[in-house]
Amino acid sequence: MSSLRRGGAVTAVLLLLSLGPGIGTAVARKGSPPLPAPSARCHVTDERLSELSGLAAEGESWYAVTDGGSVLKVYVLDPGNCSVRDVRTAGIDPYDVEDLALAANGDLWLADTGDNSLRRETVALHVMSAGGSATLYRLTWPDGPHNAEALILGPEGVPHIITKEPFGPAGIYRPAAELTTASTTPLEKVGSLAVEATRTPGGPLPGTLGSVVVTGAAVSHDGTVVAVRTYTDAYLYSAPGGDVLAALQEEPLRVPLPHEPQGEALAFEPDGTILSASEGSRPVRAIPGVVQAMRTYGASIDSSTAPTGTTSHAENRDNTPEGMRSAGDDRFGLSTTKTALLVGATAAVIIVFAGRLRRRSR
Repeated sequence: MSSLRRGGAVTAVLLLLSLGPGIGTAVARKGSPPLPAPSARCHVTDERLSELSGLAAEGESWYAVTDGGSVLKVYVLDPGNCSVRDVRTAGIDPYDVEDLALAANGDLWLADTGDNSLRRETVALHVMSAGGSATLYRLTWPDGPHNAEALILGPEGVPHIITKEPFGPAGIYRPAAELTTASTTPLEKVGSLAVEATRTPGGPLPGTLGSVVVTGAAVSHDGTVVAVRTYTDAYLYSAPGGDVLAALQEEPLRVPLPHEPQGEALAFEPDGTILSASEGSRPVRAIPGVVQAMRTYGASIDSSTAPTGTTSHAENRDNTPEGMRSAGDDRFGLSTTKTALLVGATAAVIIVFAGRLRRRSR
């Protein structure tokens, strides 16, 4: 989210937390697919997209959502120049839309799941048809409020929501029953996800803290690759059977997305290119050949033996392009030991992630 509140004291605490060698150990993996560094496809200049938080793509159009607003909106973009060529609206007043996903039938799923202040009684999914009509599904967490910015819509159309956790694994949730407009649908926790801290530059938080919080997600058009991003990196998971939860328990390929000031958007194009974007009127960047590379090297990615519903610890296969490496590099594992410093800083991080307060709770 934009407008993060970071006082001097909070920043000092977070800087202490994010000191690399004091928190983890260097890790490097070899044998990764050779992928190019992200390159700019076009530059977002429309002021309406200054808080771009979610992206989806199909052949001739990109779809984007932003934080905030009092009307549900999806911006249809021209991939050639990032200009807005249409806006789809619906008569729904959202709370905080953070991500979107494109279904096989062309429907757009919007994740109205942002909750920096952790006070929402319900969150929501909005399903918008190509004609602009929208359906609202209200959801409840099984274990108290969460802030969530990532939505994964698998080939079978089951939505999975990943929470944004500064300390500890992110939670993976999905509806525990069929979605209905007649009542609130409970969510169930079906797994958790942890990634190691990295030194990839970018994000609004000091040090490495921004490299461990999940800010977006996407699934390739053929359903064989699941991608999860932080402020600084993307993690690619092989999903040959289309099973989202099983894929997230595999060892991922890490792809650095450096120098995005607040990177939250991630999407796949039909040809297997992955797109990333940041808030702040920045370029939409592309890495071609991702899905093809994952097919080729999928067999080299070791499968986790953890059963469904347990934590998937994402190890970092090194895919940093040679020109982006520096002394000391950026692969530092986040310690699992909870120190007194970590506990003491929790309150500060809650303040940081509180951001701007919304006008009401849903």
